[in-house]
Amino acid sequence: MKGVIFDMDGLLIDSEPMWQAAEKQVFSELGVDVNDELSALTAAMTTREVTEFWFKQSPWEGQDPLQAENAVIDTVAKIIQAQGQPMPGVRQVLELFRRQDCRIGLATNSPYRLIPVVLKQLDIESYFDLLVSADQVDHGKPSPDIYLHSLAQLEITATEAIVFEDSMTGVTAAHQAGIKTVAVPSALKLSDPCQQASLCLDSLTEFTESHFYSLCSA
Repeated sequence: MKGVIFDMDGLLIDSEPMWQAAEKQVFSELGVDVNDELSALTAAMTTREVTEFWFKQSPWEGQDPLQAENAVIDTVAKIIQAQGQPMPGVRQVLELFRRQDCRIGLATNSPYRLIPVVLKQLDIESYFDLLVSADQVDHGKPSPDIYLHSLAQLEITATEAIVFEDSMTGVTAAHQAGIKTVAVPSALKLSDPCQQASLCLDSLTEFTESHFYSLCSA
């Protein structure tokens, strides 16, 4: 195994509530009824898709969708800087892959400009060889684009990589790219990501070198 690629939101940082809070704040100020039922449908979307979703639900005036999208991103960044904490086991699992001399990548549906905000807040910038966001590909997850792009940039094949994901959307993307996936499900996800995963864990703290070698030989 030569490389590992991590999702970000919900896996490295519990940022899903931060996104929900930011979206509710920004879109409510624009007159949108941001209810919990509809908000649950946006969890796996890119920020652009979320903005388009709410604009379609309740078109607003006075601010174009791009401005609203940027306002959401800015708000999320501020919340992360004030409250962001690593999920249990983050540094432990990064150290494990560093010991195995694996290249380490990050692939997220979040906007690229939020990646350094998260990594700095968690103090894990130095671990990553590659940072990729949905901004850099034609289609975000569940399309495999983001993982195919990451493999090319890391100069490894799908069989030489492992992906860590917390959502069905992310697991589907990795599966379609032909990469073995470790699912660490988030309680906020609507469907079970373990269905297509090679391994399912309750926490990153559970991942061991035995799991690594087992995935290498699978």
